[in-house]
Amino acid sequence: MRRIGGLVALCRAVEGIAISSTAGNVVCNRMLQTALYGTTSAYSRRHHWFTNSNKLVEQPAAHTVAGTMLFSVAASAVSEDVHAKEPVQPKLRPNDVVLYQYEACPFCNKVKAFLDYYDIPYKVVEVNPISKKEIKWSGYKKVPILMVDGEQMIDSSEIIDELSRRVGSRAQGDNLSDEAGEENKWRGWVDNHLVHVLSPNIYRSGSEALESFDYITSHGNFSFTERIIARYAGAAAMYFVSKKLKKRHNITDERAALYDAAETWVDALKGRDFLGGSKPNLADLAVFGVLRPIRHLQSGKDMVEHTRIGEWYSRMEDAVGASCRLETQGA
Repeated sequence: MRRIGGLVALCRAVEGIAISSTAGNVVCNRMLQTALYGTTSAYSRRHHWFTNSNKLVEQPAAHTVAGTMLFSVAASAVSEDVHAKEPVQPKLRPNDVVLYQYEACPFCNKVKAFLDYYDIPYKVVEVNPISKKEIKWSGYKKVPILMVDGEQMIDSSEIIDELSRRVGSRAQGDNLSDEAGEENKWRGWVDNHLVHVLSPNIYRSGSEALESFDYITSHGNFSFTERIIARYAGAAAMYFVSKKLKKRHNITDERAALYDAAETWVDALKGRDFLGGSKPNLADLAVFGVLRPIRHLQSGKDMVEHTRIGEWYSRMEDAVGASCRLETQGA
């Protein structure tokens, strides 16, 4: 009963939806949190999502997870100097960085995109979304939580702001510049709009919902029993919850909303390689981070096929480069 009761908190974090705490609804609630706000694991081999012609590149069967949801793929080293990583000066680089995450979380992926781009090594602790035993030491019960040299940081955008100040990726006074104003505008757009378009798309149909939970349960930190319950009950719950999310965010056509968001971002680039110009800024990293989890889902494939976002995403893969993840803890 404790396991079933715990599963519903997974639903509760999604979009702040309030679902009653009866036994039947509890299974739904915790599932939402893992499904939408979990994190992704890193892989050592790079997979290209896009080609220059904006068409999807077929992945080898051995590296394609049928029915996957939200996972980040570590990119390989970069060949073009203009898209190189931005390594932090050794004296400014933290000594010990640990990320507490869920496997499919777009917000956790935002943090990892920053760490990867700035070449900051980090460890990962995968949190069990039912018991959350890995973060019982913290008064904060959501992810991401980032421990930097023993200090706790919470909230993805605040984490990135603080890291930016510490590692010198943004000079003092930049927040007064036009460029920083544009950057902050689009970072807000990511948190307040883009992320809300994702869940109605990845759970649009029963098959897409099951596709998503196939990946979550395969890569998340679940016990065997939790995995079985989560896969089927979670997919069913999220299918119906996604319909509520559509209404809440005034979405009539899920795919049209996703395509519109992708085109809006490409328009914001104004012909530049990145919003930051010749190199990504924090807004580029934020968009890349939240989109990276859907890269191999049907919604992500459809987005690439029907919008112009593919070439930008491919440049971002090159720019972010290889993952700086060191190891996984807390299986």
